[in-house]
Amino acid sequence: MEKNKIGNLYIVATPIGNLEDITLRAIKVLKEVDLIAAEDTRHTLKLLNHLEISKPLISYHRHNEEIKTDNLIEKILDGQNVALVSDAGTPGICDPGEVIIKKCIEKKIKMIPIPGACAMINALITSGIDTKEFIFFGFLPLNKKSRKEKLEEIEQASKTIILYEAPHKLENTLKDLETILENRQVVLARELTKIHEEFIRGNIKEIIEKSKDLKGEIVLIIQGNEKEHKSNNFEKMTLEEHYKIYEAQGLTKKEIIKKIAKDRGLNKNEVYQQFL
Repeated sequence: MEKNKIGNLYIVATPIGNLEDITLRAIKVLKEVDLIAAEDTRHTLKLLNHLEISKPLISYHRHNEEIKTDNLIEKILDGQNVALVSDAGTPGICDPGEVIIKKCIEKKIKMIPIPGACAMINALITSGIDTKEFIFFGFLPLNKKSRKEKLEEIEQASKTIILYEAPHKLENTLKDLETILENRQVVLARELTKIHEEFIRGNIKEIIEKSKDLKGEIVLIIQGNEKEHKSNNFEKMTLEEHYKIYEAQGLTKKEIIKKIAKDRGLNKNEVYQQFL
């Protein structure tokens, strides 16, 4: 690892369970950096001990990342190479990382991603549900209004949906999903790569029946809504409501305007003018 006037930020994926799921490159980087910024230093220390690596650790988590970011940026500007790790998987995916990454871009600091484990991808590829297009929602919001909006997006989305959930909140989330999913297929993946790894498959009612008192980290893979929206339903909506349906499906503004124009028998330019 080169020592430059300005250091680098290495965004290092770590195992999501099985400690053997770490790349040779990740091990090399962790051995060579000057400092490791960890979501939970105690958790990361266990991994480092397993790998026989001894490095200075600094705590970097959701509750201190605004404060610690400036400190880490200073160290990198002083020439230190820093590795960013989360408790498990890839930093920045529902884990700390976004703040320092944006700051590095602003300060023109070189960032180097070190790929590896990611729970949502491993759950998706073993789900048997369409993998061509998908939407990742992370954890559903706790705020009632925001949660309702997300559930409406899930109800309308035609692409495969991926959610994370904590075991103690799973029951409430499944009940909320039951109100919108009808007979769509769902896969609940838990404890990925660990001893008790499990996949529970079925419609939402079957998932609820089979998932009492589950423990461990949970990923939900949900089949997209395959129902066609009829044009007469669109005519009862405002253009904004119509727009949000396609936006929830992950379409671009250009694609949405084209679809709205077709649904309503309008000229594309007429629709475009409404959203200027």
